[in-house]
Amino acid sequence: MPPAFPERAAWGTASSLRAWQQQALETYFAPPHESGPRDFLTVATPGAGKTTFALRLARELLDRKEVFAVTVVCPTEHLKRQWAESAARVGIRLDPEFSNGQGKLGKEFHGIAATYATIAARPALHRNRTEMRKTLVILDEIHHAGDGLSWGDAVREAFEPAHRRLGLSGTPFRTDINPIPFVQYEEGPDGIRRSRADYTYGYGPALADGVVRPVIFLAYAGEMRWRTRAGDELAATLGEPLTQDQMAQAWRAALDPKGDWIRQVLAAADKRLTEVRRGVPDAGGLVIATDHEAARAYARMLRSITGQGATVVLSDDPTASKKIKQFNDSEDRWMVAVRMVSEGVDIPRLSVGVYATSTSTPLFFAQAVGRFVRSRRRGETASVFLPSVPVLMEHAAQMEAERDHVLDRPRREGDGLDDDLLKEANRKQDSPDVGEELPFETVEASATFDRVLYDGGEFGTHAAPGSAEEEEYLGIPGLLEPDQVAQLLRRRQAEQLAAQRRRRKTGDPEQDRREQRTAAENLHELRTQLHGLVGAWSHRTGKPHGVIYNELRAACGGPPVPQASAEDLTKRIAKIREWATRRR
Repeated sequence: MPPAFPERAAWGTASSLRAWQQQALETYFAPPHESGPRDFLTVATPGAGKTTFALRLARELLDRKEVFAVTVVCPTEHLKRQWAESAARVGIRLDPEFSNGQGKLGKEFHGIAATYATIAARPALHRNRTEMRKTLVILDEIHHAGDGLSWGDAVREAFEPAHRRLGLSGTPFRTDINPIPFVQYEEGPDGIRRSRADYTYGYGPALADGVVRPVIFLAYAGEMRWRTRAGDELAATLGEPLTQDQMAQAWRAALDPKGDWIRQVLAAADKRLTEVRRGVPDAGGLVIATDHEAARAYARMLRSITGQGATVVLSDDPTASKKIKQFNDSEDRWMVAVRMVSEGVDIPRLSVGVYATSTSTPLFFAQAVGRFVRSRRRGETASVFLPSVPVLMEHAAQMEAERDHVLDRPRREGDGLDDDLLKEANRKQDSPDVGEELPFETVEASATFDRVLYDGGEFGTHAAPGSAEEEEYLGIPGLLEPDQVAQLLRRRQAEQLAAQRRRRKTGDPEQDRREQRTAAENLHELRTQLHGLVGAWSHRTGKPHGVIYNELRAACGGPPVPQASAEDLTKRIAKIREWATRRR
Protein backbone atom coordinates (compact mmCIF):
# COMPACT_ATOMS: atom_id res chain seq x y z
CA MET A 1 0.00 0.00 0.00
CA PRO A 2 1.41 3.43 -0.86
CA PRO A 3 2.41 4.93 2.51
CA ALA A 4 0.53 8.19 2.02
CA PHE A 5 -2.73 6.52 0.95
CA PRO A 6 -5.48 6.02 1.75
CA GLU A 7 -5.83 8.63 4.49
CA ARG A 8 -2.75 7.42 6.32
CA ALA A 9 -0.78 10.65 6.31
CA ALA A 10 -3.05 13.23 7.92
CA TRP A 11 -0.77 16.14 8.68
CA GLY A 12 -0.47 17.14 12.33
CA THR A 13 -2.33 14.11 13.71
CA ALA A 14 -1.16 11.07 15.60
CA SER A 15 -4.06 8.73 14.75
CA SER A 16 -3.03 8.22 11.10
CA LEU A 17 0.53 7.27 10.33
CA ARG A 18 2.58 6.91 7.20
CA ALA A 19 4.17 3.54 6.65
CA TRP A 20 7.66 4.72 7.69
CA GLN A 21 6.27 6.26 10.90
CA GLN A 22 4.50 3.00 11.80
CA GLN A 23 7.65 1.04 11.01
CA ALA A 24 9.75 3.38 13.16
CA LEU A 25 7.28 2.92 16.06
CA GLU A 26 7.48 -0.86 15.69
CA THR A 27 11.28 -0.62 15.67
CA TYR A 28 11.18 1.47 18.86
CA PHE A 29 9.10 -1.11 20.76
CA ALA A 30 10.78 -4.19 19.24
CA PRO A 31 12.62 -6.70 21.47
CA PRO A 32 14.69 -6.54 23.55
CA HIS A 33 13.16 -3.15 24.46
CA GLU A 34 9.41 -3.87 24.42
CA SER A 35 8.88 -0.82 26.63
CA GLY A 36 11.24 1.26 24.46
CA PRO A 37 14.98 1.95 24.61
CA ARG A 38 16.33 4.81 26.65
CA ASP A 39 17.88 6.50 23.60
CA PHE A 40 16.56 6.37 20.04
CA LEU A 41 17.80 8.40 17.05
CA THR A 42 15.46 8.87 14.08
CA VAL A 43 16.87 10.43 10.90
CA ALA A 44 14.18 11.30 8.35
CA THR A 45 14.38 13.59 5.36
CA PRO A 46 12.87 17.10 5.78
CA GLY A 47 9.16 17.04 5.09
CA ALA A 48 8.70 13.35 5.91
CA GLY A 49 6.79 13.95 9.16
CA LYS A 50 9.23 13.65 12.08
CA THR A 51 6.95 15.73 14.31
CA THR A 52 3.96 13.42 13.79
CA PHE A 53 6.09 10.36 14.55
CA ALA A 54 7.57 11.91 17.70
CA LEU A 55 4.19 13.03 19.05
CA ARG A 56 2.63 9.63 18.40
CA LEU A 57 5.50 8.03 20.30
CA ALA A 58 5.09 10.55 23.13
CA ARG A 59 1.36 9.83 23.31
CA GLU A 60 2.05 6.09 23.42
CA LEU A 61 4.61 6.42 26.22
CA LEU A 62 2.27 8.66 28.23
CA ASP A 63 -0.64 6.25 27.78
CA ARG A 64 1.56 3.30 28.85
CA LYS A 65 2.69 5.38 31.86
CA GLU A 66 6.29 4.83 30.85
CA VAL A 67 6.70 8.63 31.20
CA PHE A 68 4.68 11.35 32.90
CA ALA A 69 6.24 14.45 31.34
CA VAL A 70 7.51 15.60 27.93
CA THR A 71 10.24 18.13 27.13
CA VAL A 72 10.78 19.21 23.52
CA VAL A 73 14.02 21.04 22.68
CA CYS A 74 14.36 22.71 19.27
CA PRO A 75 16.57 25.32 17.55
CA THR A 76 14.30 28.40 17.31
CA GLU A 77 11.54 30.33 19.06
CA HIS A 78 9.17 29.79 16.15
CA LEU A 79 9.70 26.03 16.19
CA LYS A 80 8.90 25.66 19.88
CA ARG A 81 5.50 27.29 19.27
CA GLN A 82 4.98 25.09 16.24
CA TRP A 83 5.70 22.02 18.37
CA ALA A 84 3.26 23.16 21.06
CA GLU A 85 0.48 23.68 18.50
CA SER A 86 1.05 20.25 16.93
CA ALA A 87 1.18 18.57 20.36
CA ALA A 88 -2.11 20.19 21.38
CA ARG A 89 -3.84 18.49 18.44
CA VAL A 90 -3.01 15.08 19.95
CA GLY A 91 -3.84 16.00 23.54
CA ILE A 92 -0.32 16.78 24.77
CA ARG A 93 -0.15 20.20 26.42
CA LEU A 94 3.28 21.84 26.12
CA ASP A 95 4.13 25.31 27.42
CA PRO A 96 6.14 27.14 24.71
CA GLU A 97 6.46 30.26 26.88
CA PHE A 98 8.22 28.59 29.80
CA SER A 99 11.20 30.69 30.94
CA ASN A 100 14.17 29.84 33.13
CA GLY A 101 13.05 32.45 35.64
CA GLN A 102 9.63 30.86 35.95
CA GLY A 103 10.73 27.96 38.11
CA LYS A 104 7.74 25.62 38.27
CA LEU A 105 5.58 24.50 35.38
CA GLY A 106 1.81 24.98 35.52
CA LYS A 107 -0.14 21.86 36.53
CA GLU A 108 -2.21 21.97 33.34
CA PHE A 109 0.85 21.17 31.18
CA HIS A 110 2.47 17.84 30.35
CA GLY A 111 5.78 19.62 29.75
CA ILE A 112 7.54 22.40 27.90
CA ALA A 113 8.86 23.29 24.45
CA ALA A 114 12.15 25.21 24.74
CA THR A 115 15.13 26.19 22.62
CA TYR A 116 18.65 24.80 22.94
CA ALA A 117 19.76 28.27 24.01
CA THR A 118 17.25 28.26 26.89
CA ILE A 119 18.50 24.87 28.11
CA ALA A 120 22.15 25.95 27.83
CA ALA A 121 21.48 29.06 29.93
CA ARG A 122 20.42 27.04 33.03
CA PRO A 123 21.06 23.32 32.59
CA ALA A 124 20.85 22.64 36.33
CA LEU A 125 17.26 23.95 36.41
CA HIS A 126 16.22 21.60 33.62
CA ARG A 127 18.08 18.69 35.17
CA ASN A 128 16.07 19.20 38.35
CA ARG A 129 12.82 19.28 36.31
CA THR A 130 13.85 16.09 34.52
CA GLU A 131 14.68 14.29 37.80
CA MET A 132 11.36 15.24 39.41
CA ARG A 133 9.23 13.20 36.94
CA LYS A 134 9.85 10.36 34.49
CA THR A 135 10.42 12.45 31.38
CA LEU A 136 10.60 11.89 27.64
CA VAL A 137 13.01 14.40 26.09
CA ILE A 138 12.57 15.04 22.36
CA LEU A 139 15.68 16.64 20.90
CA ASP A 140 14.56 18.12 17.58
CA GLU A 141 17.35 18.61 15.01
CA ILE A 142 19.67 17.02 17.57
CA HIS A 143 22.81 18.03 15.66
CA HIS A 144 22.37 21.47 17.27
CA ALA A 145 23.26 19.87 20.59
CA GLY A 146 26.80 19.58 19.23
CA ASP A 147 27.11 23.32 18.60
CA GLY A 148 30.29 23.78 20.60
CA LEU A 149 31.25 22.14 23.86
CA SER A 150 29.14 24.50 25.99
CA TRP A 151 25.84 23.55 24.33
CA GLY A 152 26.72 19.86 24.21
CA ASP A 153 27.76 19.82 27.86
CA ALA A 154 24.60 21.72 28.88
CA VAL A 155 22.28 19.33 27.04
CA ARG A 156 24.12 16.35 28.52
CA GLU A 157 23.90 17.80 32.05
CA ALA A 158 20.23 18.75 31.75
CA PHE A 159 18.93 15.49 30.30
CA GLU A 160 21.30 12.78 31.52
CA PRO A 161 18.69 11.65 34.08
CA ALA A 162 15.85 11.51 31.48
CA HIS A 163 13.87 8.26 31.44
CA ARG A 164 13.57 8.35 27.62
CA ARG A 165 15.37 10.43 24.97
CA LEU A 166 14.29 10.69 21.33
CA GLY A 167 16.69 12.36 18.88
CA LEU A 168 15.33 13.70 15.59
CA SER A 169 17.20 15.05 12.60
CA GLY A 170 16.68 15.65 8.92
CA THR A 171 20.28 16.67 8.27
CA PRO A 172 22.48 14.98 10.88
CA PHE A 173 25.84 15.87 9.41
CA ARG A 174 28.33 18.36 10.83
CA THR A 175 31.91 19.37 10.18
CA ASP A 176 33.20 19.65 13.69
CA ILE A 177 34.34 16.67 15.73
CA ASN A 178 32.32 17.48 18.87
CA PRO A 179 30.26 14.37 19.67
CA ILE A 180 26.50 14.95 19.80
CA PRO A 181 25.05 14.03 23.21
CA PHE A 182 23.12 10.74 23.45
CA VAL A 183 24.08 9.70 19.90
CA GLN A 184 25.84 6.37 19.38
CA TYR A 185 28.99 6.20 17.27
CA GLU A 186 30.37 3.07 15.63
CA GLU A 187 33.87 2.53 14.35
CA GLY A 188 34.09 1.53 10.70
CA PRO A 189 36.72 -0.61 8.93
CA ASP A 190 38.76 2.56 8.36
CA GLY A 191 38.97 3.20 12.11
CA ILE A 192 36.72 6.29 11.90
CA ARG A 193 33.68 6.60 14.15
CA ARG A 194 30.37 7.59 12.57
CA SER A 195 26.98 8.31 14.07
CA ARG A 196 24.47 5.46 14.01
CA ALA A 197 20.76 6.09 13.64
CA ASP A 198 18.24 3.60 15.02
CA TYR A 199 15.87 4.35 12.15
CA THR A 200 16.62 6.15 8.87
CA TYR A 201 14.23 7.34 6.16
CA GLY A 202 16.08 9.14 3.37
CA TYR A 203 14.96 11.45 0.57
CA GLY A 204 15.21 8.72 -2.08
CA PRO A 205 12.82 6.26 -0.35
CA ALA A 206 10.52 9.14 0.68
CA LEU A 207 10.32 10.31 -2.93
CA ALA A 208 9.59 6.78 -4.14
CA ASP A 209 6.85 6.50 -1.50
CA GLY A 210 5.24 9.79 -2.50
CA VAL A 211 5.90 11.23 0.97
CA VAL A 212 7.96 14.13 -0.41
CA ARG A 213 7.84 16.03 -3.69
CA PRO A 214 10.38 15.73 -6.47
CA VAL A 215 12.52 18.88 -6.76
CA ILE A 216 13.26 20.59 -10.06
CA PHE A 217 16.26 22.93 -9.83
CA LEU A 218 16.30 25.75 -12.39
CA ALA A 219 19.79 27.26 -12.66
CA TYR A 220 20.43 30.73 -14.09
CA ALA A 221 23.76 32.00 -15.41
CA GLY A 222 24.46 35.50 -16.76
CA GLU A 223 26.87 38.33 -17.48
CA MET A 224 28.21 40.28 -14.48
CA ARG A 225 30.26 43.48 -14.37
CA TRP A 226 31.44 45.20 -11.20
CA ARG A 227 33.82 47.93 -10.08
CA THR A 228 36.40 47.37 -7.33
CA ARG A 229 37.35 49.88 -4.65
CA ALA A 230 40.40 50.74 -6.76
CA GLY A 231 38.09 51.76 -9.59
CA ASP A 232 38.89 48.79 -11.83
CA GLU A 233 35.97 47.37 -13.77
CA LEU A 234 35.83 43.58 -14.00
CA ALA A 235 33.50 41.19 -15.79
CA ALA A 236 32.67 37.49 -15.56
CA THR A 237 30.06 35.08 -16.79
CA LEU A 238 28.25 33.16 -14.08
CA GLY A 239 28.08 29.53 -15.09
CA GLU A 240 31.53 29.42 -16.69
CA PRO A 241 34.79 28.29 -15.02
CA LEU A 242 36.02 31.06 -12.72
CA THR A 243 38.54 31.49 -9.94
CA GLN A 244 37.18 31.36 -6.41
CA ASP A 245 37.37 35.15 -6.03
CA GLN A 246 35.75 35.76 -9.40
CA MET A 247 32.96 33.34 -8.58
CA ALA A 248 32.30 34.93 -5.20
CA GLN A 249 32.09 38.43 -6.67
CA ALA A 250 30.03 37.39 -9.69
CA TRP A 251 27.65 35.54 -7.37
CA ARG A 252 27.20 38.61 -5.18
CA ALA A 253 26.70 40.80 -8.21
CA ALA A 254 23.94 38.46 -9.35
CA LEU A 255 22.16 38.75 -5.97
CA ASP A 256 22.61 42.54 -5.80
CA PRO A 257 19.17 44.23 -6.01
CA LYS A 258 20.81 46.99 -8.09
CA GLY A 259 21.33 44.58 -11.00
CA ASP A 260 18.80 42.96 -13.32
CA TRP A 261 19.79 39.33 -12.63
CA ILE A 262 17.72 38.90 -9.49
CA ARG A 263 14.75 40.79 -10.97
CA GLN A 264 14.75 38.53 -14.04
CA VAL A 265 15.01 35.39 -11.91
CA LEU A 266 12.20 36.55 -9.60
CA ALA A 267 10.04 37.21 -12.66
CA ALA A 268 10.78 33.72 -13.97
CA ALA A 269 10.03 32.19 -10.56
CA ASP A 270 6.70 34.02 -10.43
CA LYS A 271 5.81 32.64 -13.88
CA ARG A 272 6.64 29.19 -12.58
CA LEU A 273 4.46 29.79 -9.50
CA THR A 274 1.56 30.80 -11.75
CA GLU A 275 1.91 27.52 -13.65
CA VAL A 276 2.11 25.48 -10.43
CA ARG A 277 -1.02 27.21 -9.07
CA ARG A 278 -3.03 25.88 -12.01
CA GLY A 279 -2.90 22.49 -10.30
CA VAL A 280 -2.13 23.61 -6.73
CA PRO A 281 -4.25 26.78 -6.23
CA ASP A 282 -2.76 27.76 -2.86
CA ALA A 283 0.90 27.12 -3.82
CA GLY A 284 3.28 29.69 -2.33
CA GLY A 285 6.80 30.88 -3.03
CA LEU A 286 9.72 31.67 -0.73
CA VAL A 287 12.76 33.83 -1.46
CA ILE A 288 15.68 33.13 0.90
CA ALA A 289 17.69 36.36 1.04
CA THR A 290 21.13 37.13 2.45
CA ASP A 291 20.38 40.24 4.54
CA HIS A 292 17.59 42.57 5.64
CA GLU A 293 18.30 45.22 3.02
CA ALA A 294 18.19 42.69 0.18
CA ALA A 295 15.01 41.09 1.56
CA ARG A 296 13.15 44.38 1.52
CA ALA A 297 14.43 45.16 -1.98
CA TYR A 298 13.32 41.73 -3.26
CA ALA A 299 9.87 42.30 -1.74
CA ARG A 300 9.59 45.60 -3.64
CA MET A 301 10.58 43.81 -6.85
CA LEU A 302 7.93 41.15 -6.29
CA ARG A 303 5.29 43.83 -5.77
CA SER A 304 6.24 45.45 -9.09
CA ILE A 305 6.24 42.03 -10.83
CA THR A 306 3.03 40.62 -9.34
CA GLY A 307 1.08 43.68 -8.24
CA GLN A 308 0.83 42.08 -4.79
CA GLY A 309 2.81 42.61 -1.62
CA ALA A 310 5.10 39.91 -0.23
CA THR A 311 5.34 38.83 3.42
CA VAL A 312 8.78 39.81 4.75
CA VAL A 313 10.13 37.81 7.70
CA LEU A 314 13.23 39.21 9.39
CA SER A 315 15.24 37.45 12.07
CA ASP A 316 14.87 40.22 14.66
CA ASP A 317 11.13 40.70 14.10
CA PRO A 318 9.17 39.74 17.25
CA THR A 319 6.13 39.08 15.06
CA ALA A 320 7.98 36.63 12.79
CA SER A 321 6.09 33.56 14.05
CA LYS A 322 2.77 35.31 13.59
CA LYS A 323 3.69 36.36 10.04
CA ILE A 324 4.76 32.83 9.12
CA LYS A 325 1.49 31.39 10.44
CA GLN A 326 -0.59 34.02 8.65
CA PHE A 327 1.22 33.32 5.39
CA ASN A 328 0.71 29.58 5.80
CA ASP A 329 -3.02 30.04 6.42
CA SER A 330 -3.47 32.39 3.45
CA GLU A 331 -3.23 32.01 -0.32
CA ASP A 332 -0.68 34.83 -0.71
CA ARG A 333 1.92 34.27 -3.40
CA TRP A 334 5.30 35.18 -1.89
CA MET A 335 7.27 35.30 1.33
CA VAL A 336 10.80 36.76 1.63
CA ALA A 337 12.94 35.65 4.56
CA VAL A 338 16.49 36.40 5.69
CA ARG A 339 17.69 32.80 5.58
CA MET A 340 16.04 32.01 8.93
CA VAL A 341 13.18 30.02 7.35
CA SER A 342 15.53 27.15 6.65
CA GLU A 343 15.10 24.47 9.29
CA GLY A 344 11.96 22.87 10.62
CA VAL A 345 9.62 25.73 9.69
CA ASP A 346 6.47 24.06 8.45
CA ILE A 347 4.70 25.77 5.54
CA PRO A 348 3.39 22.82 3.50
CA ARG A 349 2.05 24.96 0.65
CA LEU A 350 5.51 26.26 -0.32
CA SER A 351 6.16 24.96 -3.84
CA VAL A 352 8.54 27.45 -5.49
CA GLY A 353 11.76 28.78 -4.00
CA VAL A 354 14.47 31.26 -4.96
CA TYR A 355 17.85 30.56 -3.36
CA ALA A 356 19.04 34.19 -3.25
CA THR A 357 21.74 33.81 -0.60
CA SER A 358 25.48 33.27 -0.77
CA THR A 359 25.40 30.67 2.01
CA SER A 360 26.69 27.48 0.40
CA THR A 361 27.09 24.78 3.07
CA PRO A 362 25.42 21.43 2.31
CA LEU A 363 23.67 21.59 5.69
CA PHE A 364 22.04 24.95 5.00
CA PHE A 365 21.22 24.01 1.40
CA ALA A 366 19.54 20.77 2.48
CA GLN A 367 17.56 22.57 5.16
CA ALA A 368 16.49 25.31 2.75
CA VAL A 369 15.37 22.86 0.06
CA GLY A 370 13.58 20.92 2.79
CA ARG A 371 11.08 23.78 3.07
CA PHE A 372 9.65 22.87 -0.34
CA VAL A 373 9.52 19.08 -0.37
CA ARG A 374 6.61 18.32 1.99
CA SER A 375 3.98 16.51 -0.06
CA ARG A 376 0.29 16.97 0.63
CA ARG A 377 -0.94 14.83 -2.27
CA ARG A 378 0.69 12.75 -4.97
CA GLY A 379 1.94 14.54 -8.05
CA GLU A 380 2.99 17.86 -6.53
CA THR A 381 6.41 19.09 -7.66
CA ALA A 382 8.77 21.60 -6.05
CA SER A 383 10.81 24.11 -8.05
CA VAL A 384 13.90 25.87 -6.71
CA PHE A 385 15.65 28.66 -8.66
CA LEU A 386 19.33 29.20 -7.98
CA PRO A 387 22.48 30.80 -9.39
CA SER A 388 24.57 28.59 -11.71
CA VAL A 389 27.36 28.24 -9.16
CA PRO A 390 29.41 25.01 -9.00
CA VAL A 391 28.95 24.36 -5.28
CA LEU A 392 25.17 24.75 -5.53
CA MET A 393 25.02 22.63 -8.67
CA GLU A 394 26.84 19.86 -6.80
CA HIS A 395 24.46 20.07 -3.83
CA ALA A 396 21.46 19.91 -6.18
CA ALA A 397 22.90 16.92 -8.03
CA GLN A 398 23.41 15.02 -4.77
CA MET A 399 20.01 15.46 -3.17
CA GLU A 400 19.81 11.72 -2.52
CA ALA A 401 23.18 11.43 -0.78
CA GLU A 402 22.99 10.68 2.95
CA ARG A 403 25.67 11.66 5.43
CA ASP A 404 26.45 10.71 8.99
CA HIS A 405 28.26 12.69 11.64
CA VAL A 406 31.93 11.67 11.47
CA LEU A 407 34.38 11.82 14.37
CA ASP A 408 38.13 11.14 14.43
CA ARG A 409 39.11 13.34 11.49
CA PRO A 410 40.72 16.74 11.02
CA ARG A 411 38.34 19.65 11.35
CA ARG A 412 36.97 20.96 8.00
CA GLU A 413 38.33 17.96 6.14
CA GLY A 414 37.27 17.85 2.53
CA ASP A 415 33.50 17.72 2.67
CA GLY A 416 32.77 21.46 2.79
CA LEU A 417 30.38 21.22 5.71
CA ASP A 418 30.85 24.40 7.68
CA ASP A 419 28.75 24.84 10.81
CA ASP A 420 30.26 28.24 11.62
CA LEU A 421 28.84 29.47 8.34
CA LEU A 422 25.52 27.91 9.22
CA LYS A 423 25.37 29.76 12.53
CA GLU A 424 26.25 32.95 10.67
CA ALA A 425 23.48 32.22 8.19
CA ASN A 426 20.84 31.94 10.90
CA ARG A 427 21.79 34.93 13.00
CA LYS A 428 20.49 38.44 12.43
CA GLN A 429 21.72 39.96 9.17
CA ASP A 430 21.40 43.73 8.84
CA SER A 431 23.88 44.23 6.02
CA PRO A 432 25.53 42.19 3.29
CA ASP A 433 27.70 39.41 4.72
CA VAL A 434 30.90 40.40 2.92
CA GLY A 435 32.73 42.00 5.79
CA GLU A 436 31.77 45.52 6.79
CA GLU A 437 31.15 46.67 3.23
CA LEU A 438 30.85 45.31 -0.28
CA PRO A 439 34.24 44.89 -1.97
CA PHE A 440 32.78 46.06 -5.25
CA GLU A 441 29.97 48.02 -6.84
CA THR A 442 27.69 46.19 -9.26
CA VAL A 443 27.70 47.83 -12.68
CA GLU A 444 25.61 45.33 -14.60
CA ALA A 445 24.04 41.93 -13.92
CA SER A 446 21.83 40.11 -16.40
CA ALA A 447 20.37 36.60 -16.23
CA THR A 448 20.38 33.74 -18.70
CA PHE A 449 18.48 30.50 -18.26
CA ASP A 450 21.21 27.86 -17.95
CA ARG A 451 19.74 24.42 -17.32
CA VAL A 452 17.44 22.27 -15.23
CA LEU A 453 18.79 19.73 -12.73
CA TYR A 454 16.57 16.84 -11.77
CA ASP A 455 17.31 13.45 -10.22
CA GLY A 456 21.04 13.78 -10.88
CA GLY A 457 20.56 14.69 -14.58
CA GLU A 458 20.80 17.98 -16.51
CA PHE A 459 18.38 19.22 -19.14
CA GLY A 460 18.06 22.25 -21.40
CA THR A 461 20.49 24.70 -22.96
CA HIS A 462 21.13 28.41 -22.55
CA ALA A 463 18.12 30.62 -23.27
CA ALA A 464 17.29 34.29 -22.82
CA PRO A 465 14.74 35.32 -20.17
CA GLY A 466 11.29 35.44 -21.69
CA SER A 467 12.29 33.23 -24.63
CA ALA A 468 10.22 30.29 -25.85
CA GLU A 469 12.99 27.93 -24.71
CA GLU A 470 12.80 29.22 -21.14
CA GLU A 471 8.99 29.13 -21.19
CA GLU A 472 9.13 25.42 -22.08
CA TYR A 473 10.68 24.70 -18.69
CA LEU A 474 8.79 27.30 -16.66
CA GLY A 475 5.56 25.82 -17.98
CA ILE A 476 6.12 22.28 -16.72
CA PRO A 477 2.86 21.24 -15.00
CA GLY A 478 2.86 21.48 -11.23
CA LEU A 479 1.23 18.06 -10.84
CA LEU A 480 3.39 15.24 -12.19
CA GLU A 481 4.71 11.93 -10.92
CA PRO A 482 8.55 11.80 -10.59
CA ASP A 483 8.98 9.58 -13.66
CA GLN A 484 6.69 11.87 -15.66
CA VAL A 485 8.90 14.84 -14.74
CA ALA A 486 11.97 13.03 -16.09
CA GLN A 487 10.20 11.98 -19.30
CA LEU A 488 8.95 15.50 -19.94
CA LEU A 489 12.37 17.04 -19.32
CA ARG A 490 14.05 14.60 -21.70
CA ARG A 491 11.47 15.27 -24.40
CA ARG A 492 11.75 19.04 -24.09
CA GLN A 493 15.52 18.95 -24.21
CA ALA A 494 15.41 16.80 -27.35
CA GLU A 495 12.97 19.22 -28.97
CA GLN A 496 15.13 22.20 -28.01
CA LEU A 497 18.29 20.65 -29.47
CA ALA A 498 16.45 19.68 -32.66
CA ALA A 499 15.19 23.24 -33.06
CA GLN A 500 18.72 24.58 -32.63
CA ARG A 501 20.01 22.24 -35.32
CA ARG A 502 17.30 23.36 -37.74
CA ARG A 503 18.16 27.01 -37.14
CA ARG A 504 21.83 26.35 -37.87
CA LYS A 505 21.32 24.67 -41.23
CA THR A 506 23.34 26.53 -43.90
CA GLY A 507 22.64 24.51 -47.04
CA ASP A 508 26.11 22.94 -46.91
CA PRO A 509 25.51 19.35 -45.69
CA GLU A 510 29.08 18.91 -44.47
CA GLN A 511 29.03 22.18 -42.52
CA ASP A 512 25.61 21.35 -41.14
CA ARG A 513 26.93 18.04 -39.82
CA ARG A 514 29.83 19.83 -38.15
CA GLU A 515 27.53 22.47 -36.65
CA GLN A 516 25.25 19.83 -35.22
CA ARG A 517 28.07 18.61 -33.00
CA THR A 518 28.93 21.69 -31.01
CA ALA A 519 30.87 21.30 -27.80
CA ALA A 520 27.86 22.29 -25.71
CA GLU A 521 25.63 19.69 -27.32
CA ASN A 522 28.30 17.05 -26.92
CA LEU A 523 28.51 17.80 -23.20
CA HIS A 524 24.74 17.64 -22.84
CA GLU A 525 24.58 14.33 -24.67
CA LEU A 526 27.39 12.90 -22.56
CA ARG A 527 25.68 14.08 -19.36
CA THR A 528 22.38 12.57 -20.51
CA GLN A 529 24.11 9.28 -21.38
CA LEU A 530 25.88 9.19 -18.01
CA HIS A 531 22.62 9.97 -16.18
CA GLY A 532 20.88 7.08 -17.94
CA LEU A 533 23.67 4.68 -17.00
CA VAL A 534 23.66 5.90 -13.39
CA GLY A 535 19.89 5.39 -13.28
CA ALA A 536 20.22 1.84 -14.56
CA TRP A 537 23.05 1.10 -12.10
CA SER A 538 20.98 2.55 -9.26
CA HIS A 539 18.08 0.30 -10.22
CA ARG A 540 20.37 -2.74 -10.31
CA THR A 541 22.30 -2.06 -7.08
CA GLY A 542 19.78 -0.10 -5.02
CA LYS A 543 22.33 2.69 -4.43
CA PRO A 544 21.13 6.34 -4.57
CA HIS A 545 22.18 8.31 -7.65
CA GLY A 546 24.28 10.72 -5.59
CA VAL A 547 26.33 7.88 -4.09
CA ILE A 548 27.04 6.45 -7.55
CA TYR A 549 28.14 9.85 -8.88
CA ASN A 550 30.50 10.18 -5.92
CA GLU A 551 31.96 6.70 -6.52
CA LEU A 552 32.52 7.49 -10.21
CA ARG A 553 34.24 10.75 -9.34
CA ALA A 554 36.45 8.99 -6.79
CA ALA A 555 37.38 6.33 -9.33
CA CYS A 556 38.00 8.62 -12.32
CA GLY A 557 38.95 11.96 -10.77
CA GLY A 558 37.86 15.32 -12.06
CA PRO A 559 35.25 17.86 -10.90
CA PRO A 560 31.51 17.29 -10.28
CA VAL A 561 29.35 16.57 -13.34
CA PRO A 562 28.23 20.20 -13.88
CA GLN A 563 31.89 21.27 -14.31
CA ALA A 564 33.24 18.06 -15.87
CA SER A 565 34.79 18.13 -19.34
CA ALA A 566 33.83 15.81 -22.18
CA GLU A 567 36.92 13.75 -21.36
CA ASP A 568 35.92 13.46 -17.69
CA LEU A 569 32.39 12.36 -18.63
CA THR A 570 33.66 9.84 -21.18
CA LYS A 571 35.91 8.26 -18.52
CA ARG A 572 32.99 7.92 -16.11
CA ILE A 573 30.77 6.39 -18.79
CA ALA A 574 33.47 3.82 -19.55
CA LYS A 575 33.94 3.11 -15.83
CA ILE A 576 30.26 2.46 -15.09
CA ARG A 577 30.06 0.21 -18.15
CA GLU A 578 33.08 -1.65 -16.81
CA TRP A 579 31.30 -2.12 -13.47
CA ALA A 580 28.21 -3.45 -15.22
CA THR A 581 30.23 -5.92 -17.28
CA ARG A 582 32.15 -7.12 -14.23
CA ARG A 583 28.92 -7.60 -12.24
CA ARG A 584 27.38 -9.70 -15.03
